[in-house]
Amino acid sequence: MISARGLRKSFGDFEAVRGIDVSVRPGVAFGFLGPNGAGKSSTMRMICCVSPPSGGELRVFGMDPAKDGPKIKARLGVCPQEDTLDVELNVYDNLYVYGRYFGLPRAEVKGRIDELLDFVQLTDKAKAKVDDLSGGMKRRLTIARSLINRPEILVLDEPTTGLDPQARHVIWDRLFRLKQAGVTLLLTTHYMDEAEQLCDELVVMDQGRIVAHGTPLGLIQQHSTREVAELRFGVGEHEALAAKVEDLAERIEVLPDRLLLYSDDGEAVIDAVHSRDLSPVATLVRRSSLEDVFLHLTGRTLVD
Repeated sequence: MISARGLRKSFGDFEAVRGIDVSVRPGVAFGFLGPNGAGKSSTMRMICCVSPPSGGELRVFGMDPAKDGPKIKARLGVCPQEDTLDVELNVYDNLYVYGRYFGLPRAEVKGRIDELLDFVQLTDKAKAKVDDLSGGMKRRLTIARSLINRPEILVLDEPTTGLDPQARHVIWDRLFRLKQAGVTLLLTTHYMDEAEQLCDELVVMDQGRIVAHGTPLGLIQQHSTREVAELRFGVGEHEALAAKVEDLAERIEVLPDRLLLYSDDGEAVIDAVHSRDLSPVATLVRRSSLEDVFLHLTGRTLVD
């Protein structure tokens, strides 16, 4: 569905995307993870035919975005990060107008709207104004709008940012159903649990390059351990105490408020810490997550 080889994007002297290779198979959910400024949005814009590549090769549906942009766009659905809905129109008319942009016949658009409102559980809100919808409803309407042309690839930029847990899970369910129906999903997200839930494959980008590629579970197995033991001591003590426990784990991280000890047996690590007459204020053993991988690969420093 999508193939990129040595793909680059520059803005003057700044190179946002530095020669990445990506291959997206039909029917998968493919994720782009990375901190702000990693090159995710620039990559998505090239795939969506709104920003020309500066170098390398890019094919979408086997076509060149530089030559076949309109043909590619007709087969894409795009759900932007912001809900760019028309607040002057009701829910039904937002979908109707958007469907007509694709040149779909009126009868087909009307039938499609009924299907989509049912799919995103907004049938009873068809005549409601956009301003009267909750955040989760607006997001579901935006997803419905992106599906009006029956796209083969659905591009989602931060699909659940700012939503409460209940709304997020409703959207996850809708996206999972789309994938089961054969729609290829391409998404960016800052929620690591969302990436673990939705993505079959993903890449982690940092400073315009791909630093890791694989399945969520595969990346955890490759770049982390099975468990993480978290130790909390008094304020300001963690740096000094790290040297006393670093041999108990494969890797240790010193944070201002806790120590993270990565190992395959977190409980054994905690027992060993206590056996050395060390008394943490609090301890926690948890499974290693995609967030551990992400922070290990891209760092914990904020990037503006």
